[in-house]
Amino acid sequence: MDTEAQPTERDRSSRPSDSEETTSDPGGPEGRSRFALSRVTEWIPGGRITLTLLICLLFLLLLSTFVLRPFQIPSGSMEQQLRIGDRVLVNKLAYRFGAEPQRGDIVVFDGTGYFGHADYIKRVVGVGADHVVCCDKEGRILVNGRPVDESGFLYPGDSPSTVPFDVVVPDGTLFVLGDHRSRSSDSRDHLGSPGGGMVPVGDVIGRADWIVWPLGHTTRLHRPDAYARVPTSAAGRAGAHG
Repeated sequence: MDTEAQPTERDRSSRPSDSEETTSDPGGPEGRSRFALSRVTEWIPGGRITLTLLICLLFLLLLSTFVLRPFQIPSGSMEQQLRIGDRVLVNKLAYRFGAEPQRGDIVVFDGTGYFGHADYIKRVVGVGADHVVCCDKEGRILVNGRPVDESGFLYPGDSPSTVPFDVVVPDGTLFVLGDHRSRSSDSRDHLGSPGGGMVPVGDVIGRADWIVWPLGHTTRLHRPDAYARVPTSAAGRAGAHG
């Protein structure tokens, strides 16, 4: 009898099938991302709903910090277009890529140190090197010798100014006025203060572009045509050719 051990085939039923194999790999980048998200939602109280709310809050915070900022109108200084309690959206990127505030823009700025410890909203009447005078024989403000028709936005019954002034706006600053002149504390009221009532362009937070509340008052804020024909100042032309 041949007693030599014979090679035998291993019982195939004892081999683990592919379906029985387990692995901790969730299967590719997408799977790993889902696995990580699942672990995060398990850790956060409230799960996916709380995580979604946190992401939305972070998005709104970034939007408010770098792009758009809501601002509530605190006084009647910009009536009749902007009323007390109106909420506007301030475009914080309007002047961040080489653009400069222009005459007629409605801007929000930090008035700390020269207007008061608060943010203000006013209309730009003069930019750097402009010569702004009040008033001509017809009671109009002159910018670089050109009279400005403010009837399109000046509060009805108000005069352009009851305070005479004759200023040259320093480079890098703005001369600003409220549309409701009789109720506005603006550059006219700070001519004798530090900075001469001028607003440094660097302190401008942004340009008010939209009224978003109340809904019945929602509108886009456009730069008026009143300043379109104002010439560049002589000093500005000299600097441009320079």
